[in-house]
Amino acid sequence: MNETVVVTGGGTGGHLKVADAFIEEFHNRGINVIFIGSSNGQDKAWFENDKRLEKAIFLDTRGVVNKKSFGKVLSLLNIFSKTMQCLKLYSKYNVKTVISVGGFSAAAATFASILKFGCKLYIHEQNSKMGKLNEITSKFATDVFSSFDENSLVKDYPVAKEFFNTARVRDKIKTIAFFGGSQGAICINDFALKVAPRLNEMGIKIIHQTGKNDFLRVKQEYEKLNIKADVFDFSKDIPTKMSSADFAVSRAGASTLWELCANSLPTFFIPYKHAAGDHQYYNAKALFDKGLCFLKREDELNADEFFEIINSDIHKISIELISSINPNAISLIINIILQNNKK
Repeated sequence: MNETVVVTGGGTGGHLKVADAFIEEFHNRGINVIFIGSSNGQDKAWFENDKRLEKAIFLDTRGVVNKKSFGKVLSLLNIFSKTMQCLKLYSKYNVKTVISVGGFSAAAATFASILKFGCKLYIHEQNSKMGKLNEITSKFATDVFSSFDENSLVKDYPVAKEFFNTARVRDKIKTIAFFGGSQGAICINDFALKVAPRLNEMGIKIIHQTGKNDFLRVKQEYEKLNIKADVFDFSKDIPTKMSSADFAVSRAGASTLWELCANSLPTFFIPYKHAAGDHQYYNAKALFDKGLCFLKREDELNADEFFEIINSDIHKISIELISSINPNAISLIINIILQNNKK
């Protein structure tokens, strides 16, 4: 029987983008892949009818971290039950390799890989601050890959090729993009509307991803200001939107951060202040400390400082961003995994 690889994790877009990159690379190499996620996050929307997969399984699992004591017990019992289910699946499909991209969706499949004799666990940690599940399970992993860990065998982040293919060096700011993510960010939306009139006077065009919940309000506000902006709630063509911009204002989730780097797009990061372990701030700070981005917390936002920033030397940053990330991260990681599995 041919070996089948399991890719597990998700819940939110950042984890799922990395899961997708692994699935694509394994599929291109002719290796069978099963995806194990949760029925309670975005996992189904991404992979339910994915033809690249031998099987997609969505377990009724939920996060444990923010639960009160009784809720935690119920969640843990549920994870134990689903772990047993995964163990049976591993035996049926001869699974000897599990790749976890983190998030609560990964719990059962990851624990099952630890319990199964001869099964190797590999972890990809997206953020500068390790998530709780990865923190617990990393000591059992054959390898842990992270862009923020000096000990990682591959430090580059798995980013879709489209972001590299549409990259260009920026010289002058003619268009600014505001990215709040698919869920949106009211803080970024409000800041964009605050600076929009002056940007309009300067002849700078605006691209603005608002998120679904705030789309109508933001669109109407631009209309009241009589500003023609490219306003949208969600787009599957973010690489093109990025490529059209000369500067960005964005949250600092790991996937978005490295996509902006891959596109050589100088960015002003406004981290989500309630992110677990303040990881968005530390994600951006790793770049900021190298002089590769601009960074302010939500409560430090100042319009005058923002206009000073967009008048600075973005050309230098754009050039240096080219060497901040390589396009073959996922290929290198999978080469290491397959080499290890031969031992």
